[in-house]
Amino acid sequence: MQFIDASEHGSALPPESAPLPSVLIGGLPITVVDRRSAASLMIEVARKRRRDSRPYYFTSANGEVVARVHADARIAKLFREADQILADGQPLVMASRWLCRVRLPERVATTDLYEDVAELAEKEGISFYLLGSTETENQKAVAVTQANYPNLRIVGHCHGYLSGEALEKKLDEINALAPDILWLGLGVPREQIFVHDFAARLANVGIIKTSGGLFDHLAKKTRRAPLWVQKAGFEWLWRTMMEPRRLFWRYLTTNPYAIYAILRYSK
Repeated sequence: MQFIDASEHGSALPPESAPLPSVLIGGLPITVVDRRSAASLMIEVARKRRRDSRPYYFTSANGEVVARVHADARIAKLFREADQILADGQPLVMASRWLCRVRLPERVATTDLYEDVAELAEKEGISFYLLGSTETENQKAVAVTQANYPNLRIVGHCHGYLSGEALEKKLDEINALAPDILWLGLGVPREQIFVHDFAARLANVGIIKTSGGLFDHLAKKTRRAPLWVQKAGFEWLWRTMMEPRRLFWRYLTTNPYAIYAILRYSK
């Protein structure tokens, strides 16, 4: 398959912003940035982006994503459309230390990044919209966010199970509300497909950040691994232990692909 060219990555920053470097890991151009700098970049782009085109598009990658990109050219194409790809997986950080010309400074896990961005957004007046997960988990995620950041502007929220006319109306509603950052928690590749299909209709949105299971974590539906497990690169194993029936076969089949792609297509 054809992998993403790192030279095409991260070209849509505001004119006054210096382009960020990236390294190729498993065929994906991963932005070389730490968590706090990624949060600051999101705030900067949300504040300065001209609202006359599709939103600026942040997504994230981990070992499972690398495996999917390696196995499916359609998914690779979807990730090629992102303006920035962040390393939401400790194995990618570890691989950069051995295989790449530049090391990734740290993992930029979306669950942690969300807290960093929310803290800055509360101070800067940057608004959020939360789209994804079930109605119950979505509402809990909003409640937790409002409790932790009472001055943060959340202009709207909705579950992620819309289609047909309901989806059409929701797209118009989100565009009219014009959130600075749309957090999109639909899972891979649904959220990437959503951006591909509908981002052009959301010209009033500043940023779309794909978020995977963020809302479920905020709602305490799923437990995160202990920090030492995360740093060791075994959060996937922790998740498998928490949800064996759903995740055992997934990781059994994707991990070998991920290891091969990381070893073969990193520099």
